[in-house]
Amino acid sequence: MSQPESHQAPAGAHLPCCLVSACLAGLCTRYDGRSRPSRACRRLLAQYRWLPLCPEQLGGLPTPRTPADLVDGDGFAVLAGRARVIDRAGRDRTEQFILGARQVLAVARAQEITLALLKARSPSCGVHARTGVTAALLLQNNIRCLEF
Repeated sequence: MSQPESHQAPAGAHLPCCLVSACLAGLCTRYDGRSRPSRACRRLLAQYRWLPLCPEQLGGLPTPRTPADLVDGDGFAVLAGRARVIDRAGRDRTEQFILGARQVLAVARAQEITLALLKARSPSCGVHARTGVTAALLLQNNIRCLEF
């Protein structure tokens, strides 16, 4: 009779999982088609299994794309219908930003993620100066957000 095979977990399987803004992880997903890798973020990512996501792409916007700004409030106000996301060509991109935020939240829930590492000063991912739409939705759902 043969012995059952021994199965070991893949390397890193024991690590918790987090989300990271794709541009911070080195992917060319920024509005200008570039990345914005962060050494501090990459050092922290060494402690996690991680999923790089771009809320703006998940919301249907192309890369590159016209930069957008929060108008009349922050991401919390956008989610409440009191503010908008308008690109520099004057087009309302609120719907795409909200859709992208919801897609990111769906991934976070499906993967039981409780931490997101996000790009500072982004209308999607900013946390401190002006909370972006995705950051606001994650925070409303008890997902810790750090910005880089």
